[in-house]
Amino acid sequence: MKQIIQDLKSGATILEEVPAPMVKSGSVLIKTTRTLVSLGTERMLVEFGKANLIDKARQQPDRVKEVLDKIKTDGLQPTLEAVFNKLGQPLPLGYCNVGRVVAVGKGVTEFQVGDRVASNGNHAEYVCVPKNLVAKIPDNVTDEQAAFTVIGSIGLEGVRLLKPELGETIVVVGLGLIGLMVAQLLRANGCRVVGVEFDQAKLDLAAKWGVIPVNPAKGDDQVKVVESLTNGIGADGVIITASAHDDSIIHNACLMCRKRGRIILVGVIGLNMRRDDFYKKELSFQVSCSYGAGRYDEEYENKGHDYPIGYVRWTEKRNFETILMSIGNGGLDVDCLVSEVVDLADYEKIYGDMRKKGVIASILKYPDDNTNTNDTNCTNSSSSVVKCFEGTPGKGKIGIIGAGNYTSSTVVPNLKKAKAQVKYVASQGGLTAKVVAKKMGAENATSDYHEILKDPEVGLVIITTRHNMHARMVLETLQAGKSVMVEKPLCLNEEELAQIVEAYKAAPKGVTLTVGFNRRFSPFAEKLKSLVGDGPKNIIANMNAGFIPPEVWVHDLEVGGGRIIGEACHFIDLCSYFAGSKVVSVCMNAMGENPQENTDNASILLRYENGTNAVINYFANGSKSYPKERVEVFSQNRVLVLDNWRKLEGYGVKGFSKMKGGMDKGQKNEFGRLNERIQNGGESLIPFESIVNTTKASFACIQSLKEKRWIDVE
Repeated sequence: MKQIIQDLKSGATILEEVPAPMVKSGSVLIKTTRTLVSLGTERMLVEFGKANLIDKARQQPDRVKEVLDKIKTDGLQPTLEAVFNKLGQPLPLGYCNVGRVVAVGKGVTEFQVGDRVASNGNHAEYVCVPKNLVAKIPDNVTDEQAAFTVIGSIGLEGVRLLKPELGETIVVVGLGLIGLMVAQLLRANGCRVVGVEFDQAKLDLAAKWGVIPVNPAKGDDQVKVVESLTNGIGADGVIITASAHDDSIIHNACLMCRKRGRIILVGVIGLNMRRDDFYKKELSFQVSCSYGAGRYDEEYENKGHDYPIGYVRWTEKRNFETILMSIGNGGLDVDCLVSEVVDLADYEKIYGDMRKKGVIASILKYPDDNTNTNDTNCTNSSSSVVKCFEGTPGKGKIGIIGAGNYTSSTVVPNLKKAKAQVKYVASQGGLTAKVVAKKMGAENATSDYHEILKDPEVGLVIITTRHNMHARMVLETLQAGKSVMVEKPLCLNEEELAQIVEAYKAAPKGVTLTVGFNRRFSPFAEKLKSLVGDGPKNIIANMNAGFIPPEVWVHDLEVGGGRIIGEACHFIDLCSYFAGSKVVSVCMNAMGENPQENTDNASILLRYENGTNAVINYFANGSKSYPKERVEVFSQNRVLVLDNWRKLEGYGVKGFSKMKGGMDKGQKNEFGRLNERIQNGGESLIPFESIVNTTKASFACIQSLKEKRWIDVE
């Protein structure tokens, strides 16, 4: 299928051929008929992409500070690689989609195949959208009219926050697409509406709905006009839908308001506010968040958990439905807002010049005869695979499942250094698979990872998906008779682990299983291991893990497993590597009076079979400017200190004092040896028994926290 993307590095807007997405649980798959181009948001993204690196940095000062902090801790080269990798990930454009449902995911009962729907899907021939971001289109609303659903909901949420009352005077600053819809919604609420806009054509259009026009470009003084209309009282409220960096917009909004007036910001403006403006009138100011209640809430948007209507009347989806109803009953006129309808293939007519005058709304029309995807279930192989490059026949090829940031920034560069042959890259959405496949030089991009499992040329499958998918995919790969390398963690619970153990035992001879415990392969770790020798030792491992907001998926016990199981397992494996032994018991304590299972501020004590004692301090409340990882090993009157994978120092170690180099966490060695194994055969890089022991130890950490005692590891 075809999809419009923005290349942040080159600034080009591209119509890319990518694999069609697969329908997911809790979602619907939609075949697109129309999409609306947001000339505000999308123009901002397009112009940001076209800016040079210096201008990009000026627009994101907070990001620049993060980059400088990263240079201090990680070094210049790794930081530059991370920055350019981020810029190399294109953005899918668009969020106003209309089409027909062609497949329904598990757990979705509200929609059926054939339903006409509006959603926040991208500019793509097929989109997979969670059910709470989809609304049915009434029969009396056309596809072109329905394309205004999402953009209209953004304006509606601003109106709802303002809480207009019959007879109030409300000023709308900026009569672009959202502003014109807001003006109509306010009129429908019985308000007297004043529109402030520099484009006279838009003012003339708004005047047809009874909006009082004010054009500063023609000398109109917006403050005096409002004072005159209200007999000196001022407007009851101001909704700002403009997009500008000018601080005067918020100042004028304050001047136009009456005492205790309300100001709602829907657009993007300069916010260098003056205290006196708000103090003297006791004004209220609020920023509107997109489509409404539920926005950016993982439980609502992606897990499909709706808010009870008795407690949250207007959610994103209910706002979608309200806009569609208003269009259907004639309360909202959107036909007059359509400036042009352009075929998808001619998208450059819109994106070539997004500042051309006289354009309010541009609509993309999609071909009706799209045969790239099976409209019944969207699972045939021709729909999910896009050919990227011609490959050479042969076994020992690699398939990658998962095309996120880690795959792009770490897995792909190291596989390329190893000269590995990657035949497939798979991701559910399809776009990221295509991007990573092109970067890797892989033969195919696909949205259906089963294509990888069915291909006899693929000998190794690398899994880099979210943690809750690891166990199932590892099992399927082993059952397909292929070797597997899965990023940590191996799985999230004992039941999954037991299934994997059985599947590994039953796998054909030569099939290996590796978990991405890369740190043991670092030259620094290998040198330390060679110097410390055998026998019991004391190990202290500190990880300044960094804060991750609680709503991020890694904290979700069902999806990420929490950071101890999901990330601290790295250091359990590293300590086991240095110990040369198995963990026999675990005790974990965490910060706080009542720490939760998904804590990320904890100290882990490990007791080993050979008498080694290890302490892992995994903390998320430290400074980013402090080095992230440090390991100290005490043994036989010697101390070895590994500092952030850039320096190893020895104290009392005969013939060794210091080893320095660029940051190396072991990924280069790990993937190089992994590729060598798949080509030439051999044992797993990490003994399977050690992987199982590390996984059980990570589970024991959580059990210890809950039960407040030492836990033995079987």
